Order: sequence, then structure tokens, then C-alpha cells
Amino acid sequence: MTLLSLVLIVLALLTFVGGQLILKRAMESTVAHGLRQSKFIALLGCGIFLMTISFFLTLGLLQRFDLSYLYPFQGLSVIIISVMAAVMLKEKLTLQLTTGALLITAGIVLVSLS
Repeated sequence: MTLLSLVLIVLALLTFVGGQLILKRAMESTVAHGLRQSKFIALLGCGIFLMTISFFLTLGLLQRFDLSYLYPFQGLSVIIISVMAAVMLKEKLTLQLTTGALLITAGIVLVSLS
């Protein structure tokens, strides 16, 4: 794997995570102010933009790498989203959620070693 490939994999992962977090924030804003609020529209557009970048980066990476190689990296999104949701969205990290994320991490390590 080249440095460029690693950067593109991480960028695809981070744009996916960022898109998910921004879309969650956009949907939370609709509770108080509805769908026509400018904040909602801006967040929705930004989230869709990031998810689109992630989608096309992933398509490009699938041309170069096996799905079985890329998929463990996608599994990291569960861990990153859980931590970032706790930090940015003030969601609660429970013991069960943390244990599940650690098990996913162990699985990712095992799959990537094979």
C-alpha cells in the first residue's frame, strides 16, 4: 500500500464519519425549527456533500483494492462515530456500546492480519 492509498482510505473514512455527524446534527435542528430553516438546509447540504465525496472515493478505492481489504477500514467508522458522537453530539457512551466497539476493533485487527 502506498502513502497515497492510505491517505485516500482515511479521507474516505473521515468524510463518511463527518457526513454522518453533520446529517445527525441537521436532523436534530428540525425538531425545534422545521425543515425550512436555513441552518438545516446548510447542514443537510454539507452532510450530503461529504457523503458524496466518501462514496466516490470508495468507488475509486474498490478499483484498486479487494473489498475484503477495504471493508475492515470501513469497520473503523463504527468506533470513530461512537467516540465523535460522544464528544460532538454529547451522546452517552455506555459500557455495552464501548464493549461492542472494542470487539469490533479486535475483529478489524484479526481480519487485517490475515
